[in-house]
Amino acid sequence: MDSRVLSYAALMLLGVFISAIAQVLLKKTAQRDYPSVWAEYLNARVIIAYAIFFGATFLSIFAYRVVPLSMGAILEATGYIYVTVFGVVIFGEKMSGLKLAALGLIVSGIIVYALLG
Repeated sequence: MDSRVLSYAALMLLGVFISAIAQVLLKKTAQRDYPSVWAEYLNARVIIAYAIFFGATFLSIFAYRVVPLSMGAILEATGYIYVTVFGVVIFGEKMSGLKLAALGLIVSGIIVYALLG
């Protein structure tokens, strides 16, 4: 694999990672109480989170100029790993056997793609 594809793949992974951060920001914001529906949806945290999503989408679109579509789907799947780790670390969510099995399947798929491409 040439270095250009690796560079754009890293850019795509960055986009997936910051998208996971935006999801955490939205979840943290949803845990607060607001005086009105407008305040719930039009506050700085929500606007920043959606701006981050926009930036992450832009990074993905830009990366797909070079990254093969088959690889892009694998890179996007890493988002499930980030969100699960953030859920456990930041929100104290429990890891069930089913969640571990699902993450194992995702990681296995990434490894199979990396080895067999």
